[in-house]
Amino acid sequence: MKYRYKIGESRGIIICDNLKGIKAAINSIRENRRALKKYIMKNPIFEIALNPIELEDNAPIVAKKMVEVTKKLGIGPMAAVAGVLADLALEAAMNENSKYILIENGGEIAINGDHEFKVGIKVGDSIILRLKIRPCDMPIGIATSSGKYGHALSFGIADSVTIIADNASIADAVATAVCNSTRGKNPLENGLLKAKEIAKSIKEVRGAIIIVNEEIGIYGKIPEII
Repeated sequence: MKYRYKIGESRGIIICDNLKGIKAAINSIRENRRALKKYIMKNPIFEIALNPIELEDNAPIVAKKMVEVTKKLGIGPMAAVAGVLADLALEAAMNENSKYILIENGGEIAINGDHEFKVGIKVGDSIILRLKIRPCDMPIGIATSSGKYGHALSFGIADSVTIIADNASIADAVATAVCNSTRGKNPLENGLLKAKEIAKSIKEVRGAIIIVNEEIGIYGKIPEII
């Protein structure tokens, strides 16, 4: 079953074999967005911080997970919001005995189960390549950041930086950090070096696909390109 959703600024697609799983995923996104919005109203610095911040003890789980993954990279917590929401929704769906589940939230993707998926990598509105995600690749997180397209803040110039990781939270945060490094005389090379550097310290990072103008660079282990 395939379901398109829009909850506030969160929009995307859920593919699941189980209607209860879809409902659980939607409820997870809705409730975690509500908890995060409430926390930000009391702690507005959380939403605009570009560097790691400390949390209050009563922070919701969504905020804690965002800080946990971004702190390792020296970036602000909002860099992982879409990925964290996707992972929490995936967990909620799997708890309903779903055999397979794909959560796409704002372009960040979390997948688990026994089903094969094909995932497109976009530059702007165009799909440049596709990845075949097999059950042996799962669980998996795929996230893309861009210095040229979209509304998210970036300090780099890459058309797209796609990170493959064990989960969407880490992929999302790392994609932001790597995209920020795609600048200078050799933006593609700088991005690949940054991905390699991060992968050495964060073992959940599997690989990267970076596109800068007409050049494509690949680092690490990625799913089959089709």
